[in-house]
Amino acid sequence: MNWPKELKVRVNYPLKNKTTFRIGGPAQFFSEPKDIPELKLLLELSRKKKLPVYILGAGSNLLISDKGVRGLVIQLGALRFKDIARENGFIRAGSAVLLGRLIRFAQGESLQGLEFLAGIPGTLGGALAMNAGCWGHNIGDLVKEAQVLGKDGRLRTLSAKQIRFAYRKSSLADYIILSARLKAKKGSQAGIKKNINKYLTARRLTQDLTWPNAGCIFKNPRNKSAGSLIDLCGLKGRNIGGAFISQRHANFILNKKKASSGDVLRLMRLIKKQVSNKFNLILHPEIKIWP
Repeated sequence: MNWPKELKVRVNYPLKNKTTFRIGGPAQFFSEPKDIPELKLLLELSRKKKLPVYILGAGSNLLISDKGVRGLVIQLGALRFKDIARENGFIRAGSAVLLGRLIRFAQGESLQGLEFLAGIPGTLGGALAMNAGCWGHNIGDLVKEAQVLGKDGRLRTLSAKQIRFAYRKSSLADYIILSARLKAKKGSQAGIKKNINKYLTARRLTQDLTWPNAGCIFKNPRNKSAGSLIDLCGLKGRNIGGAFISQRHANFILNKKKASSGDVLRLMRLIKKQVSNKFNLILHPEIKIWP
């Protein structure tokens, strides 16, 4: 299959090290467009070739099949998608901006309200698509507007009222997110730093970051903690192949011994079965699973 040379499409591109899980096979095609026109062209050609399109952020909430991904994987890693600036009382940031950088920028501008995102190893685009949150806060609450590209190649600017945010999902997942304008309040840099450290400490104490992982595997059922339910099933430390349920946080699966995607999926099925049998509750994945 031929692609224009200027698009720099790579074939059988390894994705394993593009994810925090360190699991997965190659992409049939992979490209990092340098700007929006290149992105539009990639989408247009993919439609003509009838290729599925996947958008890869920081790979922090993702399990990729060991067989890889048929289709085109696009990563918005170019500088065009990493712009960040203050606009009056708002922050405008590109979708490829890492959350850690976003928080540091806000601190430098004495703007508070984003500190709860500290320690989440994802991009702004990924966080918006899944309405990332913790400690009672969600990023969707901060959105003023978002610039997106439809799979049809049409650019849109969506106001907060045009976006549906819910628990760990949003209607932005139907688009390719290009940038967003976020609300923030004036604060002191010292106070913001104190909040950041508070959230980072809480994350270190409650989450297991010792081995490659994809964060919380399952969504919390209403008024319940998925981690607590899994723990009450006595599953901490349980493993299938190289995939282990964390001893510290039962909703984390760790890649300790070169786990395969199959190991992780079988362990997820075991968790779902035992939680369903014991509590009559169905757990739903929080991570994305490709394909």
